[in-house]
Amino acid sequence: MKKYRDHYFLKAKQEHYPARSVYKLKEINARFHLFRPGQKVLDLGAAPGSWCMGAAELVGEGGLVLGLDLRPAEVILPPQVRFMQGDIFDPSPEFAEALRACGPFDLVLSDMAPSTTGHRSTDQARSAALAFEALALARRCLIPGGAFVVKFFMGPDIQALAGELRVDFERVRAFKPQSSRSESMESFYIAAGYKGIREAASTTLKSPGT
Repeated sequence: MKKYRDHYFLKAKQEHYPARSVYKLKEINARFHLFRPGQKVLDLGAAPGSWCMGAAELVGEGGLVLGLDLRPAEVILPPQVRFMQGDIFDPSPEFAEALRACGPFDLVLSDMAPSTTGHRSTDQARSAALAFEALALARRCLIPGGAFVVKFFMGPDIQALAGELRVDFERVRAFKPQSSRSESMESFYIAAGYKGIREAASTTLKSPGT
């Protein structure tokens, strides 16, 4: 895999984060002020651990971060982080129990991305499926007034995702951090002011081949 030795890559190494992606989270919080000490945070797509580390710093020792990813974390995480391996499309009983024990959450983060194929429409569709699945989970475990951050790849499914978010949240903004590579088709929706649990929308997508 090609290593991008740019400013953020080198900064992550110097500051002992496993990936440059932590600066996206820091930019998002600097712009939208989502984090507070003592919060409970669910981090989806948490490997290699940068967002878990960044979230743990922002919620402090009195907060809690529950991370989920198919891959393991690559760093030793702070004590307020619980990291689990698993598939959001096929959650284990252990993860379901962790959601019950740790939730409800003030903030749900999804930095999930598909394994890319190089075929733009396929990659975008798989990214949308992950975003909708993250939203379905956020609906079940966010507190009223909570916030949701979700990564997506630009493409035709995004308007449907934005429409769903505007039903569920008071405020929805699209945001592409400066620390996101300029050539990347990724961006984020920042949704705040969760209105409360409702039945998952019928528009929820499934990843091709899953």
